[in-house]
Amino acid sequence: MEPFRIKAVEPIPFPGPDERRAALVAAGYNLFRVPSRLITIDLLTDSGTAAMSAAQWSALLSGDESYAGARSFERFEVVVQELTGYSEVLPVHQGRAAERILLHALLGLGDLCVSNTHFDSTRASVEAAGAHALDLPAPVEDDVADPFGGDIDTKALRELLAGTSGPRVRCVVLTVTNNANGGQPVSLPNIVATRNLCDKYGIPLYLDASRFAENAYLITERDPAHAKSTPREVAHAMFELADGCWASLKKDGIANIGGLIALRDAPLADRLREQVIAFEGFPTYGGLAGRDLEALAQGLIEVTDADYLRYRAESARWFGEQLGLAGLPVLQPTGCHAVYADAGLLLDHIPAQQLPATAFANELYLAGGVRVCELGTLVFGRRDPGGGADLPAPRELVRFALPRRVYTASHLEYVVDVTEEVCAKAEALRGYRIARQGGAMRQFTATLEPL
Repeated sequence: MEPFRIKAVEPIPFPGPDERRAALVAAGYNLFRVPSRLITIDLLTDSGTAAMSAAQWSALLSGDESYAGARSFERFEVVVQELTGYSEVLPVHQGRAAERILLHALLGLGDLCVSNTHFDSTRASVEAAGAHALDLPAPVEDDVADPFGGDIDTKALRELLAGTSGPRVRCVVLTVTNNANGGQPVSLPNIVATRNLCDKYGIPLYLDASRFAENAYLITERDPAHAKSTPREVAHAMFELADGCWASLKKDGIANIGGLIALRDAPLADRLREQVIAFEGFPTYGGLAGRDLEALAQGLIEVTDADYLRYRAESARWFGEQLGLAGLPVLQPTGCHAVYADAGLLLDHIPAQQLPATAFANELYLAGGVRVCELGTLVFGRRDPGGGADLPAPRELVRFALPRRVYTASHLEYVVDVTEEVCAKAEALRGYRIARQGGAMRQFTATLEPL
């Protein structure tokens, strides 16, 4: 059961079928554009959607709103330093700002940034710096449930660094957990092997640590060598192996806003502080209120609690099993922050360029007001430089993200019922075309048309 009691509640909207259809049409068939007042169960993202604890709400009242040198920053800094072991701590308003500031300091025209898998915002930051984002996910066998499917392919990384493109690699980034690849964890041996390769070739290693605690817990659960370790001990070991990290603290900070950059390199941190001043605010608040820093500091303490993390993992596992029984091809094993399903397998009559993941997600909303996130060709497909059809994403994933401490089993049972209804009519679903799209992260603003 949940290792907490619910102290405050919020009413849930129940728009009718006609309202849902009208809302989707008005949104250009893009669920990001549907207002939350017309969403019954919102599993779009686990970013910034958490329910804060009583201790976090209490911490808000002690926020020091001084412009410079606030005591709330001092508390936040101490908590981050103890957790990561990094001396340099720079708060920012969210993870997207953190990765952009750091990556623009590291990368230039023609450089390479290598990762287990770049998420969409990370790739956009790399490309905005004029560099190239190269994904090297560890190969997986079909129908084999890899307990550490988020690993980087160290063999491919070794060959890259030893080859002619090696001098162009400016950094290696491990996203823990691997959000773009099914939310799977990265193992400690994989981080060690990556660290050794980076040391050999003089390349810095950074963590996208937005879900560091969930990665650490899954290591304790899946690696017998760390079965007796606490999640916080494993987190310490992960951070020790890297040169620094950035994080969206809207995930494992269990708060509604905030991010950070944490480093060992003091000269690099000084350079980044200039960018924080230019774009985020003074370096001791980084675009956040003092009360936000207080809530984040408390959240970073609570998030490594083993009982809480066990509940997260077991909830995702149960939810994945139920969605599978409803007829959805669920990726196994599940992680903590979401359940991923391959809509391309369910809707194999819809070509990738006709966005089957979007088709499934939109039908889920029409059927029951459930909002999920497509992570298929709309998000990860690459535009053809010659103007032809989009190059498809590796898989047509749909992500059922689980906001922290928000929904109960009854809410998720409702999602399963709606999913079963959609799966039963899968053969009748049709794809979409893109009517209008923006830049690198087109999924947020694009408008679509049903085919």
